[in-house]
Amino acid sequence: MKKNLKKKNSDSIVQAAMSASKKGPPPVHLWNPPFCGDLDMRIARDGTWFYLGTPIGRAPLVKLFSSIIRKDGDDYFLVTPVEKVGIIVDDAPFLAVDFDVKNEGLNQIINFHTHVGDEAIACEHNPIRVLRDEGTGEPSPYILIRSNLEALIDRKSFYRLVELGSVQNLEGIDWFGIRSSGIFFPIIPEAELN
Repeated sequence: MKKNLKKKNSDSIVQAAMSASKKGPPPVHLWNPPFCGDLDMRIARDGTWFYLGTPIGRAPLVKLFSSIIRKDGDDYFLVTPVEKVGIIVDDAPFLAVDFDVKNEGLNQIINFHTHVGDEAIACEHNPIRVLRDEGTGEPSPYILIRSNLEALIDRKSFYRLVELGSVQNLEGIDWFGIRSSGIFFPIIPEAELN
């Protein structure tokens, strides 16, 4: 986690993001501006964005910022063509708050929706993964949304997702997991289910 956050005016970031987003999703992966320091901005585990310790209450502004986020290594940045500033992300930059399902069984396709309006179909390029807390066994489920940016799947959606689960043998172990787009995403060995 970054320390010594510098206070920085976010107006230039907002203006650059608005300009870049007028032509569709900004190509942040192509931009290589100079690092301009850390911005006192944080994304909490529940998807709330904070600036200078205060929640950002304007959904369009959060959506704008979410369009220019990038992860380099383990660090997160807001990136425009002219500057790159560091931000803190407590867990994942997005929160998957719902999903819809097309088809059933082997042909099932699951499309996730985030709190900022992104969508991602669980597939080879947007995998689901589940980490389990070593102490409590509590699951933290994620789906890749874009590039190397994930969304934490919220609890209600994860419970709904589990209802769609099935068991499949992988390398001699029976796993409980989720199927989407012809891919099986293992969640937990069947022997460990309560």
